[in-house]
Amino acid sequence: MVRRPCGENSNPSIMKFSLFRDYGAQNSKPVFDAFADSLVSSGHMVVDNSYDCDVGVIWSVLFNGRMAPNKKVWDDFHAHNKKIIVLEVGGLIRGTTWKVAVGGINREAYFGPKGNDNSRANKLGLELKPWTNNGDSIVIVGQHERSHQWRNNPNMSSWVSEQIRKIREHTDKDIIWRPHPRFPVNSLEEDFKNVYRQNPVQVQDTYDDFDFDCKGAYAVVNHSSNPATHSVIEGVPVFVSEASLAYDVGNPNYNTINDPIRPDRTQWLNDIAHTEWTLEEIAGGEPLKHLTSVL
Repeated sequence: MVRRPCGENSNPSIMKFSLFRDYGAQNSKPVFDAFADSLVSSGHMVVDNSYDCDVGVIWSVLFNGRMAPNKKVWDDFHAHNKKIIVLEVGGLIRGTTWKVAVGGINREAYFGPKGNDNSRANKLGLELKPWTNNGDSIVIVGQHERSHQWRNNPNMSSWVSEQIRKIREHTDKDIIWRPHPRFPVNSLEEDFKNVYRQNPVQVQDTYDDFDFDCKGAYAVVNHSSNPATHSVIEGVPVFVSEASLAYDVGNPNYNTINDPIRPDRTQWLNDIAHTEWTLEEIAGGEPLKHLTSVL
């Protein structure tokens, strides 16, 4: 299917976008549709599942299951130095806001210019909770090994074990190990003292929302996924990699585990608010305008 804007012309600013909708998650259709509407309204051409285009649009970088073919799309577009936009579930208001970025879904991706004001954070109702300085346990949150985010890392069991050993060099606080809901790692906690497993529970009547709650945690450990962002907003210190969107307000290693860094998060929140968008905003072209400078 090809959707062309009315009055199509040879304007060099008009681009051809290919949406790989067939490889999206079950909840991706409304997001793809909204993004396609924004492209056509902006005068661009929209095609489906074609490599003959200027910009590709895929769902997620979790190259697994029905999304596995996106790996070929990702590799081909990068090999030909073409831009690729990634749509993905958001973590700010789960099921309401959606990530839209060039080249990924975490800190390695481009979400648009930084230095934003607080108007959008206020619009979304995002409010920073005061930093905590107590808590009973350290929560390690796993990820899915098939995700592009996890490339160059060891298998999940080895990674979690390594984090536990590094934490134990500094503190004997209880550790809670919480696997990714679609990538469980069995019995790892049995190899360590005072390490306990917490299995994610799906929230009733949702497609992929789970019960992560960092209240009461002393700190959260995560490589690069949504729980770290959620924890920072809730005021819980995080220990993350450079790939995490929470890195700029997090702790890079465990040397500070007994007195975590708790920086000012105001500008960080203002910028994070511009990484996710509602369907209405996507259809209206707001994220597209935010990304225009690199397309």
